[in-house]
Amino acid sequence: MGLFSFIANFGSSGLAPALEILEYQLLPPQPISKLSYLVAVCVLMQGCSNVFWVPLANAFGRRPILILSMLMGVFFSVWCGLADGFGSLLAARALQGVAFAPADTIAPDVIGEIFFVHQRGRALAIYTLFLAGGSFVGGIAGAYIAGDLGYRYFFWICTALFGFNLLCEVFLVPETLFDRQSHLVQEQHPSVTGDGSFNDKANVDKIELAAGNNSNTSAGPSLWTFAYRGHLLQHFLDPWRSLAFPGTWVVMLHYGGLLGGLVTISTVGPQFLAAPPYLWGNDVGLLGFGGFIGSLLGGVATYVTTDLLVKRLAKKESHGLAEPESRLPAMFPALFLSTMGILIFGLSAANPSPHAWAGMAVAYGMVGFGITQIPSIGLSYLIDSYNAISADCFVMTAIARSVVSFAWTFFVTQWIETSGAALPFGIFTLIMGLFALLTFPLWLFGKRMRIATAGYLPTHANH
Repeated sequence: MGLFSFIANFGSSGLAPALEILEYQLLPPQPISKLSYLVAVCVLMQGCSNVFWVPLANAFGRRPILILSMLMGVFFSVWCGLADGFGSLLAARALQGVAFAPADTIAPDVIGEIFFVHQRGRALAIYTLFLAGGSFVGGIAGAYIAGDLGYRYFFWICTALFGFNLLCEVFLVPETLFDRQSHLVQEQHPSVTGDGSFNDKANVDKIELAAGNNSNTSAGPSLWTFAYRGHLLQHFLDPWRSLAFPGTWVVMLHYGGLLGGLVTISTVGPQFLAAPPYLWGNDVGLLGFGGFIGSLLGGVATYVTTDLLVKRLAKKESHGLAEPESRLPAMFPALFLSTMGILIFGLSAANPSPHAWAGMAVAYGMVGFGITQIPSIGLSYLIDSYNAISADCFVMTAIARSVVSFAWTFFVTQWIETSGAALPFGIFTLIMGLFALLTFPLWLFGKRMRIATAGYLPTHANH
């Protein structure tokens, strides 16, 4: 799942530093402001198409949907490599974004389904490190690939990576969606009543143990099992119902603001470094090293702190459990650093000098630190709070990040040309700062909010 996320974000962002080169390689030539749509449209579809992917995964299982999306990733990456003209390439990039989408929603849900609460934060830290690493490695390599081998070769690399990931998915990843109702019926457990409800929560461990010993649920058959679980229409409605939960709003605004800043920096940063006084040429992607180092530091910090806080607070409680809100303080430093990173990048870009690139690189690293820690903690919080519909919550976070990223990258190039870099990035900083402040009421009153909105949770089977 981490590799899937890496490849998806490598493919979506790796074209950004190559836009200056694409301006001359793609025929007929297109202005750089129009070429930026190749990044913006892919990011938009990568988020919005989860409205369809996640309900299908909830109804038919994680495994068949992941295999289908990876097959589409191979096919549409080939189309991108063969596209003749801007219109064909833009259409292929939009559909490539559709194929990338499950990496942001279904993949973290698979991780949430196979790790316990005290292990989940570390597992998701590794996942988000792959997620951010794909963006930064793509940002570093994209310009070199396009400059030395041609922009089409970038898509052939994506095709090869997706093909390898598809083989890994087919042979290594079983179905992780546990259908509790069918197993209870199969075991003829008394907790299954005539209306199909599950009443005896005290026997969950015994039931799962019995199901785990059943030969029908072994790893071998689960690689090939395909089953329709019903309630398709309700599954399509569930993502929108998740908007009733304040936690969904806070996490999706965090993710949207952060990724919007990250994608904007990765899109316009190489353009600054290709112009005087820098004139970096094919080296413009080296700006991504700042973000890559920041993401590594953020991944390490998240791996060490997120589950540690949960365990410590759980030990202090008589019942041995910690509330989901206990994870949130770990993201406070990252929220501050990433918000200030957006501002510092804008000020450094607005005041070009022979050494101003250092300010942009450090600022990129600050945002990179946040993009690995904040979503990791936020996704863990949603899984802990709304485990049964966490994938539906992820849909809304993916839509928010894609819409914000699309909006910012769609007009930021023209905005910088007319107003300079300080004003746009100053406004982006203000927006991200407001999103960050929403964390405090969620931390202080999150449990009360969850209790007040519990009635909006879905009531159909397995929920």
